Amino acid sequence: MKVGRYAVLLAARDSEYVERVYGGYFNVFIAAFGEEGERWDLFRVVDDEFPDMNELYKYDGFVISGSPYDAYGNDYWILKLCFLLQTLDAMEKKVLGICFGHQVLCRSLGGKVGKACSGWDIGLRTVKVVKDLWVPVFLEELDEMPSSLSIIECHQDEVFEVPMGAQVVAFSEKTGVEMFVIGQHILGIQGHPEYTKDILYNIIDRLLDNNSIQRDIAEKAKFGLETAEPDRKSWEKICRDFLKRR
Repeated sequence: MKVGRYAVLLAARDSEYVERVYGGYFNVFIAAFGEEGERWDLFRVVDDEFPDMNELYKYDGFVISGSPYDAYGNDYWILKLCFLLQTLDAMEKKVLGICFGHQVLCRSLGGKVGKACSGWDIGLRTVKVVKDLWVPVFLEELDEMPSSLSIIECHQDEVFEVPMGAQVVAFSEKTGVEMFVIGQHILGIQGHPEYTKDILYNIIDRLLDNNSIQRDIAEKAKFGLETAEPDRKSWEKICRDFLKRR
């Protein structure tokens, strides 16, 4: 039996908190999406560490992480990542983009991204599934396609326009494109299915300490985390089924 092989394209450096508690973001992703017997590799693309282009065929899927960088930026590593994603799309390799990953995937394939007109979205957000949706195969595995799901969000950029051939799967009151697919091999999710509440609490405190967000935004986000739960199990199942369904 073939053992699944996957790669995380890490577009952020590990925070002191995540390093101490989880051993790094890589372990957070494996805990959320990994299963026993699989092989997962780490490429710190933010530090210009990329997979060998001649080795891409060996992988069953790729996950692009979130990042404090702008997906529409022209840093060398971001442009290099865009080229890699175009290559993976041409190969029809499974690619899951999360937050920054969702945005840079969209940009790479011809969509439009930019600074969100409504500002930061931090905390729990209910996203609504598009009605009368053509259901991708990997979503058929859910017992029943829910009309909405709660997810942890932390972003100030968003997708304005999806690439040609893409389908918007979910939206929210704050963000028009919360989730999109292209065929059966591309999936973008604006929220963080891999985040636990404590990771977001720590991010909120750091953003507050460096004056990136106002106190009222931080307090509202924390209150939301205290009074509700993200649908982590459903999101993890969606991501695992996407990556692993042949």
